[in-house]
Amino acid sequence: MENDYISLAKEKMDGAIKSVEERFTSVRAGRANPSMLDDVFVEAYGSKMPLKQVATIFVPEARQISIKPFDKTLLGAIEKAVYEANLGLTPNNNGESIFLTIPPLTEDRRKDLVKQVKEYAEDGRIRVRNIRKDMIDMIKEDDHSEDEERNIIDKLQEIVNDYNKKIEDLTKEKEKDLMEI
Repeated sequence: MENDYISLAKEKMDGAIKSVEERFTSVRAGRANPSMLDDVFVEAYGSKMPLKQVATIFVPEARQISIKPFDKTLLGAIEKAVYEANLGLTPNNNGESIFLTIPPLTEDRRKDLVKQVKEYAEDGRIRVRNIRKDMIDMIKEDDHSEDEERNIIDKLQEIVNDYNKKIEDLTKEKEKDLMEI
């Protein structure tokens, strides 16, 4: 019974960690990353489609992203979509594909990105705490002796501490990545 609570809590907290990691990848660290374009939607064939469904996206250099559409008639629509996505990137169209050059980050911009990363990390910690609260409520609803209940809650707290440590480690790693010049 105790293991059921613990495994359920770990499963949910793994989701919280994955969410934090995904949000961290969306924070631009001065290096090109295809995931920067995950939220770009292109007007194609009468509907809005994710960029990755209408083009191949790859990174030929550390500070450059190349977008090669499957259909060259979409070059203008892709260029427009990148502009409208407000990524701070200027698309360069060569008639075959579009290149995005990632400008170096200023010190102020780096600090702003670190603040954003810390906010994402705090959201992750809040999510972990909410999972703990839900699990404790679930444990208290079920029929357990006080000792059993206390043991399960203590183990749950250990897991919460482990997951908070993981979030902290991810945050430090991302901060270090952002502050590197």
